[in-house]
Amino acid sequence: MKTDKEFIPITAWAEGDRPREKLLEKGVPALSDAELIAILLGSGSRNESAVELAKRILAASDNSFHKLARLSPTELTKFQGIGTAKAVTLVSAMEIARRRSERQADPDPKITSSIDAYNLMASLLMDLNHEEFWVIYLHQSNKIIARKKISQGGIAGTVTDVRVILKEALLVSAPSMILVHNHPSGNLSPSTSDFSITRKIKEAASIIDMHVLDHIIIGGSKYYSFADEGNL
Repeated sequence: MKTDKEFIPITAWAEGDRPREKLLEKGVPALSDAELIAILLGSGSRNESAVELAKRILAASDNSFHKLARLSPTELTKFQGIGTAKAVTLVSAMEIARRRSERQADPDPKITSSIDAYNLMASLLMDLNHEEFWVIYLHQSNKIIARKKISQGGIAGTVTDVRVILKEALLVSAPSMILVHNHPSGNLSPSTSDFSITRKIKEAASIIDMHVLDHIIIGGSKYYSFADEGNL
């Protein structure tokens, strides 16, 4: 007896169940995550619909768009039914979503809390597979002067030069700063080196009358604040 589920292509589905037609008839909110991805894919394979392929990709990403956004075109093409064109389409869609989130920010933002700093930097750091160290330089009123990437490393860490941080602060005449880096693993607990570099930067900055207001660690959709936890 045949136990495999019979494959029925999307073209044979009832019109109201097809992702494209469903979107046009009921609107975007009516579509599931898999159906939205299926529209991007355009087609499935000989034995699998675009929706089933999309469900398989999402399942492998723990149904998380954050994890899906971390996949490179090469990693995506490892899924049967995904060629270079489909992989590039998915990666491009994830990047459009990231840029949209970033550009919705207030054009003249002010940092008044750790969540403000997280919201400013999350779209840049939350989906990375490597570690980056950034500094947000602030005016006296806590309005943003600039944000600078100081260093970039691997999965386990990055080397941060205190002199570069202070040089950039002097160049923009910033009286205060917020340190930000990501943990690709998603583990928010500060490492020994995180505590060490925070202390070094804070002590060096105080010599020239600059202040480190916080150090934010971003891990996926969550964050850790040194200031909030009383560790600054």
